[in-house]
Amino acid sequence: MAERTSPTLVILRGNSGSGKSTVARRVQRSLPRGEVAVIGQDVVRRDMLWELDEPGPQTPGLLRAMARHCLDLGRHTILEGILDAERYGETLRGLCAEHEARGGWRLVVYLDVGLPETLRRHASKPLAAEVGEDEVASWYRERDLLGTPGELVLGEEHSEDALVERLLAELPSR
Repeated sequence: MAERTSPTLVILRGNSGSGKSTVARRVQRSLPRGEVAVIGQDVVRRDMLWELDEPGPQTPGLLRAMARHCLDLGRHTILEGILDAERYGETLRGLCAEHEARGGWRLVVYLDVGLPETLRRHASKPLAAEVGEDEVASWYRERDLLGTPGELVLGEEHSEDALVERLLAELPSR
């Protein structure tokens, strides 16, 4: 791998329960404090803006602005969430193109976990007490890829440790 001097943009997407948030946090905590920013779609949408995930919300623009700010600070930036292609695709593809135009490296990863495994994982989360299987199944999108060049699709056969190691390989310590 060639030496990179600019921060890496990682867009980490997948269905609920695919491991996005856990993997992103583990990657962040594997590198020195202040080197990696993690921006979670759910935190921005649900907690900051208190929006529903439906067409026309303010979330995509704020996610883009936050990611751009963190990259401009020189931090590797992981933008993680379901980030479905229909609502977020244009924003995410634009962010990738903008980062590449500035000489930055980007990695788009889709964690491809099937519905049965998604439901199994969901059942073990605290959110399962509030959100039932039918609702989780209604959110599920099979192979909801962005279609960006080099998009990496990693299936449920990859362990959490393997996913973390794969992303860490893309985030060289500076």
